[in-house]
Amino acid sequence: MPLAHVHKAVLPVAGLGTRFLPATRNVPKEMLPLVDRPCLDYVAAEAVAAGIEELVLVTAEGKEAVEAWFRPAPHLEAALERLGRSDLLDEVRRVAAQVRVRTVLQTEARGLGHAVLTARPLVGDEPFAVLLADDVIVSEQPAIGQLLDAWRDSGGAMVALQRVPPEETSRYGICSGTIEQNRMRVTGLVEKPEPARAPSNVAVVGRYVLPPEVFDLLERTPPGRGGEIQLTDALAVLAGRGAVQGLLFEGERFDTGTPLGLLEATLHLALRRPDLAPGLRRILAELPPV
Repeated sequence: MPLAHVHKAVLPVAGLGTRFLPATRNVPKEMLPLVDRPCLDYVAAEAVAAGIEELVLVTAEGKEAVEAWFRPAPHLEAALERLGRSDLLDEVRRVAAQVRVRTVLQTEARGLGHAVLTARPLVGDEPFAVLLADDVIVSEQPAIGQLLDAWRDSGGAMVALQRVPPEETSRYGICSGTIEQNRMRVTGLVEKPEPARAPSNVAVVGRYVLPPEVFDLLERTPPGRGGEIQLTDALAVLAGRGAVQGLLFEGERFDTGTPLGLLEATLHLALRRPDLAPGLRRILAELPPV
């Protein structure tokens, strides 16, 4: 029997963004522009396109701009109407008009697992999605939508998977298990193992569909690597119960969590824009050799 619809998605956006200092002293890293939209907007739009009806933002003090992005902007909207810029007006209203947004404050930076646990009062006792704003995924079908389709066939937890170079396993949660076509029955997970100790090069990346049972597991999860509560550790318990599957999704993922990654994503996405690509190619061709 098909499982119920997933209504809510958790977006952990409480990080300090230290890799982008001093820019993130006043501007949340999720609001840094990727071409002409903040990274957060790409991820929120992906959730909306997959049928998510409510976003739960796990935020922190000093991140008021994240919440403000989803609120109406009466003065701006009125000005665009006066100018006859209906195209820009639609862009300004596009995501916020289609989804309910609620926020909860994460008072301590204690890792992704703690951020997800902080959302519990707003998620309740139902399955939910998690999308990490650092991971921008370009795909014909929304990546989280691909996971939701796969999850409806299996239940439990469903995680997005991507093969990574073996030398990069220390940056990810790494899975062990058996793969058939694009699906993996996950039997174990390890958080950021050194390459020599990694069980595979199949990494969990920033999209999840989780059962409500994960909250109880996170409550009992002791601090792990870096003194943080790791979502990977709770998923490893579920995997031991045979309740985790992974999907090697279709699409191109960009890690915007570092300056170089954000720059790479900006170049790739700008080169796909007919209004920007010719000028950008000219600029790149004219750059002096270094």
